[in-house]
Amino acid sequence: MEVIKTDIEGLVILEPKVFEDARGYFFESYSKRDFDKLVREINFVQDNESKSSYGVVRGLHYQKWPFTQSKLVRVHRGTVLDVAVDIRKGSPTYGKSVAVELSGENRRMLFIPRGFAHGFSVLSEEAVFQYKCDDFYHPESEGAIAWDDPDLAIDWRIPADKIVLSEKDKHHPRLCDVESHFDYNVDLYE
Repeated sequence: MEVIKTDIEGLVILEPKVFEDARGYFFESYSKRDFDKLVREINFVQDNESKSSYGVVRGLHYQKWPFTQSKLVRVHRGTVLDVAVDIRKGSPTYGKSVAVELSGENRRMLFIPRGFAHGFSVLSEEAVFQYKCDDFYHPESEGAIAWDDPDLAIDWRIPADKIVLSEKDKHHPRLCDVESHFDYNVDLYE
């Protein structure tokens, strides 16, 4: 597995080693031993999967303290633009985002540490999206930021008239209106 650093510390792209031949392909989508050695020690406790069609934008979501979550995200089928936004108060990259195209073809994964909001847009006809979390989902701990926050200026690569949102995702506050739940100077893994 190759680890590719992004412009935001801790947020990394992972490219698995893929073995292909006339029969098809094989790759390790996750190895705790390799992940702990190359990225950070972590204990993933929940796997999730969603299926969405073209134009769907999900996000920007996060879990508040004490139920913060790191995620390891990948696409099994289709293509998405995956976006992570640094929401750690005091971070030199606060409010900055990284966008990575993940697909069933490129098999890339993105590790999103605690202290980030996360979302994605579906660029293909449909996409099956999978992710691991290092804490269980707690509905009372949900937090979110507006997907179209002008201060974030995220290009979701979907025409505005084709974007499909859940009712909930239509009404999230801008980052400047959200109380920060994360402090850059506090280790969120303690």
